[in-house]
Amino acid sequence: MSTDHSSKKPGAMPISATDFSALRSFLRGYFHQDMKDEYGSPAEAVQEFCEDASEEERTAVAKDWSRFLDQTKGQSLEQINRHLTGALGSSYSLTADDLQQITALLRDLGKSR
Repeated sequence: MSTDHSSKKPGAMPISATDFSALRSFLRGYFHQDMKDEYGSPAEAVQEFCEDASEEERTAVAKDWSRFLDQTKGQSLEQINRHLTGALGSSYSLTADDLQQITALLRDLGKSR
């Protein structure tokens, strides 16, 4: 039986943990099953990461996040969450608001350098 790949965007590159190693490490370390109890929200988890991580680590995650968004542009939130909770190791599915807040926080990292 063959798998139907027609739902994928033509030319879209698959999301691989090896291509997003900094993002995967961040997601596994902060977006784990206790994230809500420990941080309260995804945005607060990102803020905690920014306090804990070195400038190099923050920059790497911000770059990976930007590339991830570029590669998933036009995909549904459900598809984006499938990537995040699949190959990238997050234990938490994001809302549209979460996605916007995380993007703003990580984009600001690039501007503050």
